Amino acid sequence: MKALIKLFLVCLLAVIGDFLFFSCSKVEKNIPVVSLLENALQQAGENRTELEKVLCRYQADPADSLKYRAACFLIENMPYYTYYKGKQLEQYLTYYTILQETRGMGISPNLIADSVRHMYGTFQSDSLQSYKDIETIDSTYLCNNIEWAFKVWQEQPWGSHVSFAVFCEYMLPYRIGDETLSSWRENIYKKYNPLLDSLRASAVLDKRDPIVAARCLLDSIRKDGTVFTTVTPADLPHVGPEVAQFKTGSCRESSDFVVYVCRALGIPCAIDFMPIRGDENDSHQWISFIDKYGTLYYHEFPNGVSEVRKDGICEMPKIKVYRNTFSLNHSMQEELQKLDTVIVPLFKNPHLADVTSFYTKDFKKELKIPESAIYKGKPGSRIAYLCASRLMEWEPVAWTKFDGRNLVFTDIQKGAVMRVATYERGRLRFWTDPFEINVSSDFHFFTPSDSVQDVTLFAKYNLRTEEMFRNRMIGGTFEGSNDPAFREKDILYQIDRRPERLQTVVQPYSSKTYRYVRYIGPKDSHCNIAEVAFYTSGDTIPLKGRIIGTPGCFQKDGSHEYTNVFDGDVSTSYDYIEPSGGWSGLDLGTPKRIEKILYTPRSYDNYIRPGDEYELFYCTKRNRWKSLGKQISKADSLAYKNVPANTLLLLKNHSRGIQERIFKYEKGIQYWK
Repeated sequence: MKALIKLFLVCLLAVIGDFLFFSCSKVEKNIPVVSLLENALQQAGENRTELEKVLCRYQADPADSLKYRAACFLIENMPYYTYYKGKQLEQYLTYYTILQETRGMGISPNLIADSVRHMYGTFQSDSLQSYKDIETIDSTYLCNNIEWAFKVWQEQPWGSHVSFAVFCEYMLPYRIGDETLSSWRENIYKKYNPLLDSLRASAVLDKRDPIVAARCLLDSIRKDGTVFTTVTPADLPHVGPEVAQFKTGSCRESSDFVVYVCRALGIPCAIDFMPIRGDENDSHQWISFIDKYGTLYYHEFPNGVSEVRKDGICEMPKIKVYRNTFSLNHSMQEELQKLDTVIVPLFKNPHLADVTSFYTKDFKKELKIPESAIYKGKPGSRIAYLCASRLMEWEPVAWTKFDGRNLVFTDIQKGAVMRVATYERGRLRFWTDPFEINVSSDFHFFTPSDSVQDVTLFAKYNLRTEEMFRNRMIGGTFEGSNDPAFREKDILYQIDRRPERLQTVVQPYSSKTYRYVRYIGPKDSHCNIAEVAFYTSGDTIPLKGRIIGTPGCFQKDGSHEYTNVFDGDVSTSYDYIEPSGGWSGLDLGTPKRIEKILYTPRSYDNYIRPGDEYELFYCTKRNRWKSLGKQISKADSLAYKNVPANTLLLLKNHSRGIQERIFKYEKGIQYWK
């Protein structure tokens, strides 16, 4: 990559942009442009006249030759886009409005989603009316989009470093996905363009660099905050430019918002995504940019803009990364159709380009599956898919040709668990056991062993996402005093390591008696903690008293106050409004000797909870998940005996929660995969 950049620096900077930001997706080099255009016009039916009006308008004047080419680009790719309308869709989109209006009120997205479903009934996607772009777009709409796209490209200083190819793919498109069509460019331009006045007037900042413009714009916008949630009331189409500006929803809605604003202001950008995270069950997407030198950057709203090669995103397990393109990857589509008639949805009409190599430093250019690891049999498909784990299912993320013996995938990141399958009769047929590849490129297959082991489990989901909460407890102290202001106090216990389970029990240093006891968080921890319990000798019931502490929570809505620390609910927690100085404690009424302290870190409620019903599964051959039995947990851990070694495991909580993830168990430790 560095060699390529050095080479292209000698050439025009626009060519560099084409390499990183366009040519990876413009793979249909051998397909005549005329045939694509004529094919699109034929599919337009009665709407052909409207599209030809656009072509004639820009073909008449040689000065509009670029606009004519831009119109051709849009029309050629138009047949592959459909949008939806319907009363129930409009009703369900109010979910995002309510999220915005209730921001800071402590109302959970789950509750709002449930309310929307209750008010409007179960979402019925087949009740929506579908419309094809090629059959419905009129000439006025298309010309307006082209004129505004050219206006911002040519008037903004950073436009001088945006090639025509990049402009067509990442500024010109009038839509993102399947959202209802609307004229959005002018309104968004007028609303957000003033945010860049200071940049255009600056004599210091490099106003000709698109990444400088992107940073200035997004730094201004993100100050307003956002409501981020992965909860949705239903599987909806893209929300569209008006709803996206509410800045509520998941990474999809956040990315859509940034795309609309940046493209309206002449800043080219793309949506890059992983079909499935390598160590979680969800897909994920973000925005990518290039600077005037061709360096790749990424942005996850409302965070900042970071250079990809210098950021942790390169190490994040992902298997494959793709870029959404407006144009169809015709070469990929034709190759797949030659091999098979049944193709998984991700690759059926591939508006995407493979950009995995730009997002990882540790990947296999060619991943050849050992022939000995491939199941015996005759495949019913000539396409094999590399699949990533989603709970007990597997989802295709890459494809290759397959003859029953040879399997070679390209540009695959190491580290995540994968397996190979074909897609036959609407379902996956597996051809290998699950496997992972280590840094040394060695394969490890998860083939259940005849030997068994006993396991002790403390969680049902990867605790990496809440590592910050656990780390914030290191240095926290429990104190005792007979002065309500704690002017004279003793340290009962200081936490010196992060907790690894729901309940940690410690013995106090002091044998004195105290009327007032408390937990005080370390510096910059916001006093994050879920529960504390103090016990006297021999007692199994924690001491009671009047709850005392520092009021005010970071959310400013009363949802994470100091009183949560003694409410007996491990799913609630304290999040002090200030980084330091927060504490929560008890006035016991009379001095008591503290013999034991039990504490619980703030979490997303994925630890083992006493009294909940759990069930452990392991993955057998051919993707059959076999139960190892149900248990009612009696403590904050579960013990299972005679668990097959060298297999993938998954723990379900039948009492509460939805987050679960596969893991392996080795030497007494759960390793999340």
